[in-house]
Amino acid sequence: MVTRRTIMAGMMGLAFAGRSASVLAQENAMADKVSTPGGDLLVHPVEHASLVLEWDGKAIYVDPVGGAGLYAGLPPASAILITHGHGDHFDLPTLEAIAGDAPLVTNRDVFEKLPETLKARTIALANGEAGHILGLPIRAIPAHNITEERRRYHPAGIGNGYVLTLGGAGIYIAGDTEPTEDMLALRDIALAFLPMNLPYTMTPDEALVAINSFRPAIVYPYHYGDSDLAPLEAGIAPGLELRLRDWYPNGR
Repeated sequence: MVTRRTIMAGMMGLAFAGRSASVLAQENAMADKVSTPGGDLLVHPVEHASLVLEWDGKAIYVDPVGGAGLYAGLPPASAILITHGHGDHFDLPTLEAIAGDAPLVTNRDVFEKLPETLKARTIALANGEAGHILGLPIRAIPAHNITEERRRYHPAGIGNGYVLTLGGAGIYIAGDTEPTEDMLALRDIALAFLPMNLPYTMTPDEALVAINSFRPAIVYPYHYGDSDLAPLEAGIAPGLELRLRDWYPNGR
């Protein structure tokens, strides 16, 4: 069984409970490298749903929570993306501590919760809308539950996933969602971050069906909690790459 507890040595960003925030930040500063037509992209898993993408001298923070100490070993934020307002994706004290003068992209719900100082440099995108941040194209992909008994967790029309284009490569950050029609319709995705924990998002089996349908070249499972990730290893289609990393370096 491949769970978060078995994703261990050799994975980047590995840290253990009891280590200081400074040590954790140093270890989080390690990164995966992904080649794009426009140069190397560095992927920094931070924790659960938080990550940093580093490309062309820019550091794009996604759903930063957990306190500023988690980000101390990383480049300062050039831009920040927030998918929705749940506490494991949006934490105002963390945001204010690490934001600096970085511009933000959020969904409309989070935008309304921001102080005026941050609203002034935030683009609020509704599902399906598109814009630019740091001159880079970004599109908001609907993120919500589709299973009847799960819809109360993430109702339709509120949360965003994002497709961000970096160096000609499409990067899909799914946020909290099940495999919606919008996800399955995606094409030419170089890198996808997909959640898979019940009851809030989808199972690894559901994620596998989605992966083999829209075929991102590289897949990072994240936001997976105690999910058994073995089905992904066993069933991912030939030609697609699965990258298992430890998104819970301090336990859970």
